Amino acid sequence: MSREMEELAPPTRLMLTPGPSSMDPRIYKALASPLVGHLDPWFKACMDDTQVLMRKVFQTENRITMPLSASGSGGIEAAVFNTLEEGDEAIICVNGLFSGRMHEIALRTPAHIIKVEAPYGLPVDPEDVRKAAKGKKIKVIGLAHGETSSGVVTNLDHFRKVADECGALLVVDAVASLAGVPLHVDKQRLDIVFSGSQKALSAPPGMSPITVSPHAEEALRSRKKKVQSWYFDLTTAMNYWGKDRLYHHTPPISLIYALREAMRLTLQEGLEARWERHRVNQLALIAGLEAMGLSLLVKDPKDRLPTVTPAMIPSGVDDVKFRDQLLDEFNIEIAGGIGPLKGKIWRIGLMGYCSQKPNVLLLLAAMEKLLLDAGVRVPAGAGVAAAVKSYCEAESPVAAAR
Repeated sequence: MSREMEELAPPTRLMLTPGPSSMDPRIYKALASPLVGHLDPWFKACMDDTQVLMRKVFQTENRITMPLSASGSGGIEAAVFNTLEEGDEAIICVNGLFSGRMHEIALRTPAHIIKVEAPYGLPVDPEDVRKAAKGKKIKVIGLAHGETSSGVVTNLDHFRKVADECGALLVVDAVASLAGVPLHVDKQRLDIVFSGSQKALSAPPGMSPITVSPHAEEALRSRKKKVQSWYFDLTTAMNYWGKDRLYHHTPPISLIYALREAMRLTLQEGLEARWERHRVNQLALIAGLEAMGLSLLVKDPKDRLPTVTPAMIPSGVDDVKFRDQLLDEFNIEIAGGIGPLKGKIWRIGLMGYCSQKPNVLLLLAAMEKLLLDAGVRVPAGAGVAAAVKSYCEAESPVAAAR
């Protein structure tokens, strides 16, 4: 029998990548639930649940809060195309490949786009944005909260201040941060925030949760011309996710089941507890990597994105061979660098369901074995020992008091 005629049987991997991440068995169960129509009364109630849960995850009361039937890149496109038109000026902060993608998409609008850059491994300086604005009225300031390509997290509060000064909407890419890093949409006064289902929410790829503030909604409705994308026009897409549930497109029903369950599990754990879990597991991972002699791309601890940790590849180690061996021998997948960091870093994701102590210890032990195979001198057991010590310190009464 030819392979394409065999029953589908994917391997079970431990996905320690920057996305997608491995899923909780309860999410697989949701995916396997019976399909109903997208206008079925039961599904309309499921949509209500999904929006209630999503507002809680985003920590917002925004009316326009829904999952787009698209990847995180679709979220970028929706946020940019809906806000920018001819005569507008926007500043896009670029410190990696995905914030660079926001800039690329913005260039496809008729607005005037200003790029403010920082090297991979660093956040953009808000003062550079302030200087780029030159005291003018700016329509949008766009940036990545968590830059997946370089493992950098950005302090959004500083950019809110700059946005207020120039009257700008603050558009935030939270693809790699939502449910893994503290984020308070209403409290931080973020205007448009979008994410991806497959990252720290640990749902399947294919959905982009998005939320729009009343201020941004007003800007969308006062456009001079229609949004250049029919599919991503939020004012019409919301007709389906609004109270009337008017047909817009056929959504991926099973993916919405899974996203609903993923958000339910997130809130069952508690956002604060989930953020702390991601923080503690990354600290243990970093302690183990450094004990094995590996250095990190992001030097300043306050700039490190808790969901993605980029480690520099030691001299003489073949990137692809190492990752292939990790997959073949231990069934673990990590990611390599992309863009200018290709072949220079390994990107290790501890996202959602994957951010667990056993996974950290297993990965460190596996990496030690493979580094030794590659001829790198690694102190025996140093990585796991350092991680265990980090966990013990995190669980100690003194650490808890801090």
